[in-house]
Amino acid sequence: MTDKKRVLFLCTGNSCRSQMAEAWTRQLRGDEFEPYSAGVKPKHVDPRAVKAMAEVGIDISAQASKDIEALAHLAFDYVVTLCDNARESCPFFPARTKVMHKGFDDPPRLALEAKTEEEAMAHYRRVRDEIRDFVEGLTKGLAEQQN
Repeated sequence: MTDKKRVLFLCTGNSCRSQMAEAWTRQLRGDEFEPYSAGVKPKHVDPRAVKAMAEVGIDISAQASKDIEALAHLAFDYVVTLCDNARESCPFFPARTKVMHKGFDDPPRLALEAKTEEEAMAHYRRVRDEIRDFVEGLTKGLAEQQN
């Protein structure tokens, strides 16, 4: 039996993108990865992120935003930063931890310009689906990062 690789998805607020990535990884790649998420400046989990994930049958309503320090006791095989701020603020990890960046648009920021709730949700759905696609190819992406 092989051990699961521990992966941390890091974003600024741990309210949307990193929560989605954690949930998608648990759903799609849970046999290979033990996923976590955290933020460099955590906020609450975004209700629209909860709604967007619920639309595809994944409930993240019980997930909570966490500061990176709350996970300091864990050793990670991989850290994936999902926004430029997290990449720039990324704390030091031991040499054995592979750190990679895969940026995604920020749905809450994009939704500020939306004229309707449906328009706002379109941003969340697009990023949700982009994150799903990334997670589906996660093993390949991490392997490329190591070469």
